[in-house]
Amino acid sequence: MEGFQIETAQNVGIQQNVANLGDRMLAYLIDSFVIIGYSIAVIMLLVALDLDSGDFWALYLLVSLPAFLYYVLLETFWNGQTVGKYAMKIRVVKFDGSKPGFANYFVRWILRIIDIVLSSGGVAVLAILIRGNGQRVGDIAAGTTVISEKVKITINDTILKEVPKDYIPTYSQVTLFKDSEMQTIKNLYDTAILKGQHNVILSLNNKLIEVMQVEPKEKPIVFVETVISDYNYFTQNM
Repeated sequence: MEGFQIETAQNVGIQQNVANLGDRMLAYLIDSFVIIGYSIAVIMLLVALDLDSGDFWALYLLVSLPAFLYYVLLETFWNGQTVGKYAMKIRVVKFDGSKPGFANYFVRWILRIIDIVLSSGGVAVLAILIRGNGQRVGDIAAGTTVISEKVKITINDTILKEVPKDYIPTYSQVTLFKDSEMQTIKNLYDTAILKGQHNVILSLNNKLIEVMQVEPKEKPIVFVETVISDYNYFTQNM
């Protein structure tokens, strides 16, 4: 369950890096500690105020509301993250890679009752394992998933890219670019693929077409990757 391919309305293929089950469980534990810690702090504060029973419970229900709405509030105002998700570098996104709206967050929050509360997390784990694309029941209903933003540093993070010996380049115009410019292009491309930012892919596609003065037949994601490969071919064989 490492990732899955989506196709946007602009015919851009984006590889989503699905958050693994371990990271999601650890994020849940961290969030649970935050909620429990907040609740304990609220109780201690109200006890210190020495209120009568009626006022105590009325005020407790009011002050503890943020804990009850914890997930939907934080995910809505913190771009798909909670404290736990931030710590584990995972994020809720729509299944097409775009940013969810309040309605999406609300639906997945409501269905936590089925996914986690009533089944102790069993339904969520089963759905995630069966679907293979990071979706629990709440995500399926909301049209969302949870992706990982962790970056693995490898030789691929440099401008160097392996090209086959029999590789045939398509665009000789890539030699117009400097190493530093192509490194920037590759960094933007790799980050866009990792985070599912199809708008960045489209921007790169349009800029490359403008500078190189070409009319590619490939989809944007394939064109940008071809440009990077062509550049490596020409620079390694000059």
